[in-house]
Amino acid sequence: MLPTLVLLVGALYCLLPIVWVVTASSKTNGELFRTFTLAPGTALFDNIADLSRYQGGVYWQWFLNTALYAGVGALLSTAVSGISGYTLAKYRFPGRGVVFNVLLAGVLVPAVVLAIPQYLLLARLHLTDTYLSVLLPSILSPYGVYLARIYAAAAVPDSLVEAARTDGAGDVRIFRSVAVPSMLPGLVTVFLFQFVAIWNNFLLPYIMLTSDDKFPVTVGLYTMLKQGNTTPVLYTLVVTGALLSIAPLVALFLTLQRYWRVDLLSGAVKG
Repeated sequence: MLPTLVLLVGALYCLLPIVWVVTASSKTNGELFRTFTLAPGTALFDNIADLSRYQGGVYWQWFLNTALYAGVGALLSTAVSGISGYTLAKYRFPGRGVVFNVLLAGVLVPAVVLAIPQYLLLARLHLTDTYLSVLLPSILSPYGVYLARIYAAAAVPDSLVEAARTDGAGDVRIFRSVAVPSMLPGLVTVFLFQFVAIWNNFLLPYIMLTSDDKFPVTVGLYTMLKQGNTTPVLYTLVVTGALLSIAPLVALFLTLQRYWRVDLLSGAVKG
């Protein structure tokens, strides 16, 4: 009974901010500060319309930018992580242990420590305030490589790889036709983690970008929030924008979770 109560309290703690965002985004600016916190309002669609009209629809430009950064960045990161993890798990080469230990050290380094060196490096390459300045640092994920390596070691049997080699398959064919299907749940997990991390990333684009039309949603809403000190009506638009930015993450999770339910039950070798 006690574990169930603890889980319920934890679930309520996690869901309460989401409930607040949903209710707050449905209120007018006056209702936001005068009514009960969790009481719903009637202005949700009006707020969405006002947000869409804000500065000629710049919010949707931010939204598309975020989708570009998160979608392309997560796909490239998943590809790099999958290839690197499979290589570390299934190939023996000098220095493999050193590479893996360095990788583990990279997992422990906070992203905030790397932000300034990344900015200085990209500034020397004249890539700051470009889409690449946000995309390039997102491609390599030490945690993604580590997770792919662990999953490849567990999900791709050596016997299966050797059988493919015996049949004449090359390394690329083995990875594409044998390893990727077996690693799919792990690769989906890497993609989802990276997508969410890039979608919610604030510090990197805040440092790298100066042009409003390249901002992701996080930085764009922050600029609106700062203007809210002199224009309080923007508070409701910021909350509404935050609500809309959650929707793709929820849809992505609901779409991809079937890979965990189905593929985790399937072995690499099927009868």
